[in-house]
Amino acid sequence: MGEQVRERSGDGVRRRPDGCRGALSAAYDTALLDLDGVVYTGGEAIEHAVGALTAAHEGGMHLAYVTNNASRTPQAVAGQLAGFGLPATPEDVITSAQAVARLISEQVPDGARVLAIGGEGLRVALRERGLVPVASADDDPAAVVQGYDPSLDWEQLAEAAYAVQRGVPWFASNTDLTIPKERGIAPGNGALVEVVRIAAGGAPRVAGKPQPPMHRETVLRTGARRPLVVGDRLDTDIEGAWNGGVDSLLVLTGVTTPADLLAAPPAHRPTYVDADLRGLLRPQPEVAADGAGFRCGGWRAEAAGDELLLDGAGEPLDGLRALCAAAWTAAGEGSCPADAAKALGALGM
Repeated sequence: MGEQVRERSGDGVRRRPDGCRGALSAAYDTALLDLDGVVYTGGEAIEHAVGALTAAHEGGMHLAYVTNNASRTPQAVAGQLAGFGLPATPEDVITSAQAVARLISEQVPDGARVLAIGGEGLRVALRERGLVPVASADDDPAAVVQGYDPSLDWEQLAEAAYAVQRGVPWFASNTDLTIPKERGIAPGNGALVEVVRIAAGGAPRVAGKPQPPMHRETVLRTGARRPLVVGDRLDTDIEGAWNGGVDSLLVLTGVTTPADLLAAPPAHRPTYVDADLRGLLRPQPEVAADGAGFRCGGWRAEAAGDELLLDGAGEPLDGLRALCAAAWTAAGEGSCPADAAKALGALGM
């Protein structure tokens, strides 16, 4: 087992990344892996993802693929992952569609009709819970649910708005505003939820990350005892881990930039930071206090007035970890206002 090196403040606020003297894949029994921006982008596997995950799996770590994307079924997702050469079965895939279907099933009678605005993954998940997907607000639905589907059109969004205006309980698989695609960052389900909100008012009950229903669904389906959330988004993956009281690894292969990380408020601060999924296979260096600053590897960082200062040389990620400690300590329970542009420039970030 890897031994964690922790520094926790009395108020519970994370002020620096943790260290781990062994590989994370040995310290945790299950990796709860986000997909978009972590394992793949669009239809392509992210560099090093397949090799790192295969090695972690062969070393005994259970891999669970946890996605806020509700458009596809677990079978379809597992098929794509297996096509990359990854060990994956449908039982290893947990979607926000499954989480929201469970949430709805606890609020409406068995066999109730649900206006489903989303892809096949959402409809399959509703049927698994004994619910009947319908396509119109005139079908007397007991609930309306929105999930991501790149083929959604105006008429479907209008049906959702009509139902919400009539007082039908409203649910959403997730509210990610964006989704990474091979050509860039595209609108996500949260943007489409906003369209309905603008037309109809109110707000949906949300199941996906970072909300607790998604964490509950994941634990129920995986049986994880010591999970590690692995993601690329601070406001879904990392906040979801924080809400669930579990550790997290942020990888810099998706939407989060180093500048975003330094400005993170407490709920968005990951336990560990690494470049990509190879971080599962190696120890995480300790970030230690050094006078008024913090040291990691060959770097020392300090918050001085309105600027973050960085000195030293070595692995750029160590410099970023030291900067995190300086920024998060200066910020306390807020977000660090200090300018980090010069320091990040020295790291090539």
